[in-house]
Amino acid sequence: MSGARMSRPVAALLLLGRFLLAVVVSGAQTALVILRASAGGDHAPKSAFVRLRYAPMDERGASLLGGMITLTPGTTTIDIDPERREMLLHVLDASDLDGLLAAIRRDFERYLVVLFGREGPR
Repeated sequence: MSGARMSRPVAALLLLGRFLLAVVVSGAQTALVILRASAGGDHAPKSAFVRLRYAPMDERGASLLGGMITLTPGTTTIDIDPERREMLLHVLDASDLDGLLAAIRRDFERYLVVLFGREGPR
């Protein structure tokens, strides 16, 4: 929904759908990474720690975002800093960090802001 303000029930339903899709897609991608790595050669994934600055939302929203990230295969939330609005993530396959962070913002964060957002600098 672009342009118009999204209602909370719509945001909740879209968030659930996006989350379930992300779990399935990430599960398949993670399985492929593991299979390639176990095949030998130089197919081992390059893992990384990465900081994600998240949009203004209350602590419930930040906790839910961190939990959703952790429940999505291949990513784990290590720490949430509500003062800085920043999360430390461990990523199994860091080959496309920009794409991963963009997907978190697109698939989870924008809906969580509707549900738990608050004003503030990004």
